[in-house]
Amino acid sequence: MWPYVATLLNVVVSLVATGHAVLSKRDTRAAIGWAGVIWLAPILGVLLYVWLGINRIERRARSLRTGHRHPQAFAGPSACPIEALDRALATEGAHLKSLDRLVRQVSRRPLAAGNRVTPLVNGDLAYPAMLEAIDAAARSITLSTYIFAHDGTGERFLDALRRAVARRVEVRVLIDDVGARYSWQPMPRALRRAGITCARFLPTLIPWRFQYSNLRNHRKILVVDGRIGFTGGINIHEQNCLERQPRHPIRDLHFRISGPVVTQFQEAFADDWTFCTGELLEGDSWFSAAEPEGPVLARGIPDGPDDDFETLRLALLGAIASAQSSILVVTPYFLPDASLIAALNVAALRGVQVDIVLPAENDLALVQWASTALLWQVLQRGCRVWLSPRPFDHTKLMLVDNLWTLFGSANWDPRSLRLNFEFNVECYDRQLATSLTDLVQSKIQQSRSLTLADVDGRSLPRRLRDGGARLFSPYL
Repeated sequence: MWPYVATLLNVVVSLVATGHAVLSKRDTRAAIGWAGVIWLAPILGVLLYVWLGINRIERRARSLRTGHRHPQAFAGPSACPIEALDRALATEGAHLKSLDRLVRQVSRRPLAAGNRVTPLVNGDLAYPAMLEAIDAAARSITLSTYIFAHDGTGERFLDALRRAVARRVEVRVLIDDVGARYSWQPMPRALRRAGITCARFLPTLIPWRFQYSNLRNHRKILVVDGRIGFTGGINIHEQNCLERQPRHPIRDLHFRISGPVVTQFQEAFADDWTFCTGELLEGDSWFSAAEPEGPVLARGIPDGPDDDFETLRLALLGAIASAQSSILVVTPYFLPDASLIAALNVAALRGVQVDIVLPAENDLALVQWASTALLWQVLQRGCRVWLSPRPFDHTKLMLVDNLWTLFGSANWDPRSLRLNFEFNVECYDRQLATSLTDLVQSKIQQSRSLTLADVDGRSLPRRLRDGGARLFSPYL
């Protein structure tokens, strides 16, 4: 009887696994592929599907967040009047109104008027501005970062935070557990010894400095007195100070923001802090009714594999679809999924000039190989790819039609858009977009154009290596 029992058991579990694939897989080809594996490899196919085919990342993120207390909603910025958006966009930008509507619906956050946004190039400009704000703090400081290195730069931040605590300023520091291990002497221990309240995001037992870990807090947020905010792509690390000539220099871009939108920065931090520690950050010490300080309309966009799943990806698709004249993308890691590739290609075919700026030498070889393997898909439809020279450029920026700006912590890869927690900001302002367009154009002038002939001209061993790496792109 055992052969019949085993056969019946295989049929039952195969039917269950196939039903799960049919109901849960969005991509029809993925569902067909897994169904084939399940039925063509008895028992083994089911085990492979259970191991690799079920998306546990989103499920685990939702289960972790479910049931934890959220800070009581603060009366944050009200939605800007439609007249303010009309003035910011003018006639030539009226087509971007639909983008505002899309992002408002997927992010569930209003577009706030009256903000001032100042770009800060590299740590040489960003760190002094951040330290100055910390030294001027009167009530509270919240700092969230992926990497807080225990080096010269980290020591300067440690000293500034220690001085703030001595002035009786409330300080909270949140560091991702993986990012905290980028130094041999972890900074959380030094912060606690200095009397600074610090927490690690999702402590894990994964190996030291494992760059491909999931469910990490990749956000970079600093809020001072609930009024001044900083965000972008810069971690706290000596490598970002190019003037100090570090061994492995990193170019990057950060932003100083003041105005009502900073409340959305604080809300994102407070939610993460409550999740990690159980402490609710509420009241005037943490949240302030910031007065209008500038002309920029802005909105914070949290993204992660929980309630904000694929928020940023939908915003990117909406921005690409809205573009009429130009799209500029600067990112260190470019592994877009099929829908983003198709959107970029359609934009280029519509006559939109699409420029993608990538580092010529990436700090993650596997990512660079996988990225190179898919670049032909955008090059053959008219998108232009530029390879920026050393030092490694970690900038994360997108500009549309010289009017819309997106910056923050997220890369164009599955890890940022599906697996980790990110925070970005969208802005509607011509002057800001123009200044950043000039910055990107200066990068392009120093870069080398990558052509389809270059990609097709790779040797067979390199193409096999890059193609093999691309198979792992959903996890990079």
